[in-house]
Amino acid sequence: MKRAWFLGGLLVVALLVAGLLSHFASDAPDGLERVAEDMGFLGHARDAPYGVMPDYAVGGSWLGRTWPGIAGTLVVLALASGAGWLIRRRSA
Repeated sequence: MKRAWFLGGLLVVALLVAGLLSHFASDAPDGLERVAEDMGFLGHARDAPYGVMPDYAVGGSWLGRTWPGIAGTLVVLALASGAGWLIRRRSA
């Protein structure tokens, strides 16, 4: 029971950190985008057809920067949990 509370607490902390710290993310382009801009071929870029959250934002409000951080944390948690479950099942 203590383990479940501990893991739940860690999840809450991770979601708070992802949601709150995402507001401090820089609006400057990332490394690849900056190089493309400096080299002059950024205009040739196309949007990815699977772009769920372009530029890691949804809308223009403060929630638009919070949700991608929370969603990314939950996706990583789901993938890590699934991998752990598969590994544990295989070794049993």
